[in-house]
Amino acid sequence: MKKRLAFLAMALMMIIPYTGTATAKAESDSYQPKREMRAAWIASVENIDMPPGKNKEEFKDWAANTMSQIENQNFNSAVFQVKPAGDALYPSDIEPWSSYITGENQGTDPGYDPLQIMLDAAHQRGIELHAWVNPYRLTMPGEELSDLSETNVAVKHSEWVVNYGDQYYLDPGIPETQEYVIKTIEELVNNYNIDAVHMDDYFYPYRIAGEDFPDSDSFDQFGENYEDKEDWRRNNVNTLVDDINTAIKSIDPSVEYGISPFGVWRNDSIDPSGSDTTAAQTNYDDLYADTRQWIKNGSLDYITPQIYWSRDFQPANYTILQKWWENEVDQYSQVHPTNLYIGLADYKVGTDTIDDTWNNPAELTEQIKDNRNHSGVEGQMHFSWSKILQNKLSYMDLVQDEVYYTKALVPEAPWNGEQKPKKPNRIKVEHNNNIYIYDNKEAEKFVVYRFEGNKEGDYSNPENIAGVVYSEGKETHFVDEEAEKDQEYTYGVKSLSSTNIESKDAKKAKTKNHNS
Repeated sequence: MKKRLAFLAMALMMIIPYTGTATAKAESDSYQPKREMRAAWIASVENIDMPPGKNKEEFKDWAANTMSQIENQNFNSAVFQVKPAGDALYPSDIEPWSSYITGENQGTDPGYDPLQIMLDAAHQRGIELHAWVNPYRLTMPGEELSDLSETNVAVKHSEWVVNYGDQYYLDPGIPETQEYVIKTIEELVNNYNIDAVHMDDYFYPYRIAGEDFPDSDSFDQFGENYEDKEDWRRNNVNTLVDDINTAIKSIDPSVEYGISPFGVWRNDSIDPSGSDTTAAQTNYDDLYADTRQWIKNGSLDYITPQIYWSRDFQPANYTILQKWWENEVDQYSQVHPTNLYIGLADYKVGTDTIDDTWNNPAELTEQIKDNRNHSGVEGQMHFSWSKILQNKLSYMDLVQDEVYYTKALVPEAPWNGEQKPKKPNRIKVEHNNNIYIYDNKEAEKFVVYRFEGNKEGDYSNPENIAGVVYSEGKETHFVDEEAEKDQEYTYGVKSLSSTNIESKDAKKAKTKNHNS
C-alpha cells in the first residue's frame, strides 16, 4: 500500500531552515503525556502486515495476538486496512471480498468476518480500531481488470475506470464514483462499531513523469465551471472529503474521520505559505489534495501527515515539516479543532539507503520526543505493524524504554460531543484483581487506575493507568494482569464517553490481592 519509496526519493533538493516557533509542552525527556495517539497501521494490501489464507480460528488467534501485542507495547489504537482496492475485508453488499484475506481470487468468501474479529479483539483490550479505506484504487501494479471479481465496481461500471501507469483507478471527476465511495463508507459505519474511518495519501495517484492523468473526458463533461483542470481536480477531492465526513456524522457523530496525507502540502518556492522543502511531488500540486482546505472546512477530526524523513534530511526535514503542520492546524482550524498526529516511518529504520540517519536506532524515539515538545502535536501513527514486530536495530526497544513506558489515553474530540459522562454506578474487585464495573449507560469505555495501598493517588499521572476496557453493557469485566500477588491496591474507575471525554469523578474500591 505504501509503495511510495520511489516518489519520496525523487529529485529532492536543498531547503531553507525553518524559522518558526512552537510552544513546548514537555519539560524533560521523561515527560509522559496522559493523552497521546499511539497507533499502528496494519496494512492488508499485498499482505504487508496481514497473512492470507487463515481459517476462522487461525485468524481469530492472529487478531488476538496482534491486539495483545499492541496493548502490551502501550499503543492505544490500530489502523486496519479494510478496503485496499475496490474490495472489502468484511461482508459487503457493495464490494467483493478482498483477495488479500484468502490468498485466492477476488470475491472468494473466507467464511468469516475479518473486520468484526479485529474489532472485537481490539475493543476487548481497550484498543481503538480505525477502519482504513482507499477510495479510488482498483488494482495494484501487475494486476489487470480481468483479475477482478465480476461484482467489482470496475467490471460493473467500466465507464468509471481509467488506466494510469500500470494501475487502474476510478475517475474522481465522475459524480457517480463519488456517490459509490460514500455508499461504501456509509455501509461501514452503519454495520460496525468502529472508532474512526481513516484514509491515507492516495486520492489522485502520484504523478508519473510525462503522463497526464486521463480525465479529459470527465473534465469536458463535468468541469464546465472551471478553466483550470487542476482546480477542478482539487475541488473533486475537497467535495469527497467533506461529503464523507457529513455522511459519517449523519450516522454516528462520535465516529471520527481522519486522513494521513503525504508529508508536504506545497514547497515555499511555489507558494510562500508552503514549507521550506523541495519535494518533487506535493499534495496540492500533484495529488490534488488541498489538506489546508480540509482543515479550514472542519471536514476531518484528525490529520496525520506522513513525515517519513529524518531530522537530518535536508530536502524534506522532519522538524521543519512538524512545525509547519503544527502551524497549519493552529492557524486554519476555524470550524472546530483538528487533532494533529504525525505519521512515522518505522519502515525506514535500518533499511534506508539514501539517508544514513535511519541507521541510528534512536531516530524514531527522538522524533516522538520532539512531538511531545510541541503543544499542537497530539501523538503519532507508526508505519507499519510488521516493521514494529521486526524491530530493526532494536529501535522499538528504545521506544518502549524511553517514551512508551506508561499507558496513554487517546486524545479527545469534544466537537463531536462534549457531554462529560457520569462515573460508573459501582465497581467490585474480586480476589484475582478481577474488576467488575457496573455501567451508568453513559460510558463507551472505562479507564481503570491502580494505586498501591489504601489511598487514591494522582489521576493525572499516566503511570497509574492499569488499562482501558470498552463497556460490555450492564457489567464490564477487567482483569489487572500486572497486579502483584498479595499487594494491597486501591482502584479508581472513570468513564470515557464515545468522544473520549473522561468523567470528573471515579468510583473506588479496595482490595488485597490473593493470586494463586
